[in-house]
Amino acid sequence: MRGAKAGGANGRGAAALYAVFFLNGIVLASWAPRIPQVKEQLGLSDGLLGTALLGVALGSVPAMPAAGLLVNRFGSRPVARCAALVYAPAIALPGLAGSLTELLLGLAVLGASVGALDVAMNAHAVDLERRTGRARLSSFHGLFSAGALAGALLGTAAAAGGVGVRTQFTVSAVVGVAAAGLAVAALHPAAPPPPPPPRGRGGGHRGGGAGRLLPLSALGLCVLLVEGVMTDWSSVYLADSLGAGPGPAGAGYAAFALAMTAGRLGGDRAAGRFGPVHVVRWGALSSTAGALVALLSGHPAVSVAAFCVVGLGISASFPLVVGGASRIPGAPAGTAVATVSTTGYFAFLAGPPLIGFLASHSSLRTALFLVPALALAAAALAAALPAPEPGKKIPLPLEETPSGR
Repeated sequence: MRGAKAGGANGRGAAALYAVFFLNGIVLASWAPRIPQVKEQLGLSDGLLGTALLGVALGSVPAMPAAGLLVNRFGSRPVARCAALVYAPAIALPGLAGSLTELLLGLAVLGASVGALDVAMNAHAVDLERRTGRARLSSFHGLFSAGALAGALLGTAAAAGGVGVRTQFTVSAVVGVAAAGLAVAALHPAAPPPPPPPRGRGGGHRGGGAGRLLPLSALGLCVLLVEGVMTDWSSVYLADSLGAGPGPAGAGYAAFALAMTAGRLGGDRAAGRFGPVHVVRWGALSSTAGALVALLSGHPAVSVAAFCVVGLGISASFPLVVGGASRIPGAPAGTAVATVSTTGYFAFLAGPPLIGFLASHSSLRTALFLVPALALAAAALAAALPAPEPGKKIPLPLEETPSGR
């Protein structure tokens, strides 16, 4: 009976965490389709808009390591609860902005809250894996990707239907607060952290943990640079370099995003069967090949299909990086997750401007050859992933055991 109750509680906690990941994706992605309207309402130039969009980075990058320290001190659940309840209403701030300064500050608050939530929810997912012995971090990220797709579709539909920016974001904030409140209330308490290994044995020395985080952070940087570049430039490449119309050009990112979602939902099973190193290495090599085909083919339809391969190849990599960081001896889980998340998120934000800079000095097609180079580097860095914990099983969707249903 006690085991059945524990299984049911863990199942409800897992379902609540899936909801938090989905909420994270849907709220933030609903902002992107409305950027042109916000730009027009405030009368911003492209340069001033770029300055305002830096607010997300200015808020998130310092918030992530701070959240890691708070997770180490208080646990992942209270940090996730606070961050989610700030994040959900923060989406209204960009829509309510009446000036460049207000927009910058609003995006900084949004960035800080989403950065803290990213660290806390990933740390909580790691804790749930440790508690249940079931690998599921990639599927959590799959729900984030699904939420991002849903948010982008909702934002696009609202814009096409003439819904005002302030109206959409105000409604999103109200609904988001209610949904976040329900989800975080059901999160399971964190399990006690495993005891640290003795100093001088098995990597228990602090420097060993920090040293092993460096290649993992580099791996996370590579894969999220690829994701950031593909998110912002895949459709532009199809339209400007290959002459595709609006529909086919838009299909480029849609194919990439759908493949990312599908790959993440199946990433845990693949890692359980073949091992994290093989999944990341062969996935990155597939992404390298797909990117090269997209850049060398010259045909929009072929490039769209190749973008699908790129997305599928790197889909599970970052969740496996987060899980690997949490298993490094001598590195507190909150700090380790915050380190790879901060590095990766910075890369995700910095990648698209870097491509723009390179394209201005050559061509967009030439600049985008950075994508296969980064994917190849990720394949080489895959060996930095620690071995999975003994006894970790392939997950059941949303349930811990049949008795938890």
